[in-house]
Amino acid sequence: IKINGQYIPRRRVVEFVRAHREIIEEIQPSFFELCVVMAFDHFARERVDIAVIEVGLGGRLDSTNVITPLLSVITNISYDHMNLLGDTLTLIAGEKAGIIKPGVPVVIGETHPESAPVFLKKAAETRSPIVFADQHFQVLEKETDSWRTTIYDVFRDGKPYLENLEVDVAGPFQQKNLATALQAWEVAGPVLPSSPTPLKTQHATLKTAELTRFMGRWQVIGQNPTVLCDSAHNEAGLRLLVERLLEAPFRQIHFVLGFVNDKSVEPVLALFPPGARYYFAKADIPRGLEATLLREKAASTGLHGRAYSSVKNALRAARRAAAPDDLVVVTGSIFVVAEVV
Repeated sequence: IKINGQYIPRRRVVEFVRAHREIIEEIQPSFFELCVVMAFDHFARERVDIAVIEVGLGGRLDSTNVITPLLSVITNISYDHMNLLGDTLTLIAGEKAGIIKPGVPVVIGETHPESAPVFLKKAAETRSPIVFADQHFQVLEKETDSWRTTIYDVFRDGKPYLENLEVDVAGPFQQKNLATALQAWEVAGPVLPSSPTPLKTQHATLKTAELTRFMGRWQVIGQNPTVLCDSAHNEAGLRLLVERLLEAPFRQIHFVLGFVNDKSVEPVLALFPPGARYYFAKADIPRGLEATLLREKAASTGLHGRAYSSVKNALRAARRAAAPDDLVVVTGSIFVVAEVV
């Protein structure tokens, strides 16, 4: 919960819980549901001009979906939370499409043959203008500096749009994120409370993307050995992550790995390289998958390593075992990454 890059003050969190403790104990909301209400309260008190609200799970039945937005954005569709959202991309897309509101424009990040018809059908039903970002914006990565900043060339409908655009976040997923963000900005401009930022100013705005406190995605937290955290936790995210890591010039990769227990992990474990070293751990939450069980599932797919009593102990062991020119990666779950950033 942030406004202009500043986290909600601790005192505001305490005040909110104290003021609403009786109803919280009566309703027993989830942690996420409580945070959503707290965010809405904080934004209202501070009278923000624009609020960016991200769904937690799915969309249709998500607690964030009580709002009517100026714009709906759906980034990409991958297999995730299948026990709740469905076991096909079509079913998952149907849940995601639940954030499309009558007459409200919607931007879809990626065109996929299974999900696109779902979004088009929903948008037609709600009479919502719909646009697919990847059909208009093409983003090419020119160079990455120390895994902290990236320079892109952006084309719109095949013509130069932004050249040498420096963004101070890195990672293989940022090309798609950038295309989606630019398309969203273009669509949202006419409906924003204030006039849209000129194209020239977008350079400066995107360069300071780190103001969002974009933590836990392609975040370097140590050197010698390099320690990278990335909260990729579904098949699409982990495939991009592993593909980029295998291109990196490191002697050996060490994975500190943990997942939640309500997901099928075998398909994502198949994406990891057998030649890496593995340190399995359970995030300190009830949903965490037991480290010993994860070790057994990983072994069945050819990935071998040890189970540890905590994420921090697993990371400590990986750092001890790694040479200065090795790479240590903490991934698999947002909750796992949260314990070390």
